[in-house]
Amino acid sequence: MRVDVYFGAAGIAPADVHGREVAVVDVLRASTTIAVALSNGARNVIPFDSADEVITRAKSFERGEILLAGERKMVAVPGFDLGNSPREFTRDVVEGKSILFTTTNGTAALIAAQGAREALVASYVNFSPVLATLRAALRTGTDVAIICAGRDRQFSLEDAACAGRYVKALTARSADVALNDAAQATLLVEKRYANAFPRLFREAEHARAMADAGFADDLAICADVDAYPIIPVYSERQITRLGPERER
Repeated sequence: MRVDVYFGAAGIAPADVHGREVAVVDVLRASTTIAVALSNGARNVIPFDSADEVITRAKSFERGEILLAGERKMVAVPGFDLGNSPREFTRDVVEGKSILFTTTNGTAALIAAQGAREALVASYVNFSPVLATLRAALRTGTDVAIICAGRDRQFSLEDAACAGRYVKALTARSADVALNDAAQATLLVEKRYANAFPRLFREAEHARAMADAGFADDLAICADVDAYPIIPVYSERQITRLGPERER
C-alpha cells in the first residue's frame, strides 16, 4: 500500500491518480469553501479551469439554478455572484443551487484528479470523515494520493501541513504503508505546526497575503477542524456531498 503526496497540479500524470483514492487539498480556500457550500445545501459544485469556461457553461442552465463563483489572485471574478470566501457561501445564498466555480489553484488540482478511483475534496474543516474514507481505501488495498493545490502552481505551507496531518493519521496504525519523498516531507511540516494554526498562518506566505488583502477572517474558518464534517466527492465533472442521497 502507498500514500503519495504531490505538490501542485502541473506535474500530475494520469498514472499518478489512476485507480487510486485521491484527496485534493486547497486549505486557502477552495477545499474549505466547497465543504461549506455543500454543507449549506448547494446542489453541487462544478469546477472549471477558467472564468471563460464558467461563463460558457452557464448558458446551458437556467439563471436561477446557478451561481457563478470564483477568484483570480484572491479577488472575486468581476461579474460573478460570489468569490472564494467561505463566508459568502451561506445557506440563504447557496441552498439548492449549482455553483460553477473557478479558482487560481484549487479547481486545477481537482481537474487533475480525473481518472481516480474516487476523488475527495479535503481540508481541515472536514478532516475526520475524509480520513475515514482514505483509511477504508487503504484497508481494501487501494493506494492513496494527496494532491496539494499550492499557490500559483508552487508549494504552499498550509496545504503541506494539512496533507501531513492526513499522512500521519493514515500511517499511525500500519507499518506497511510506503510513502514517497513528498509525503515524508509533509510529516516534517505537520510536526512543526500540528494544531498551531496561528503560527502556521503567520509563516505561510499565502495566509499572509490573504490577510493583507482583507481576508483575515477566512483564516479562522479554514483552520476550524471538523467544523463541516462532510465528504465532497468529485465525479463526472461535478462535486457532490456523499450521503444518503449519493451512495458509492
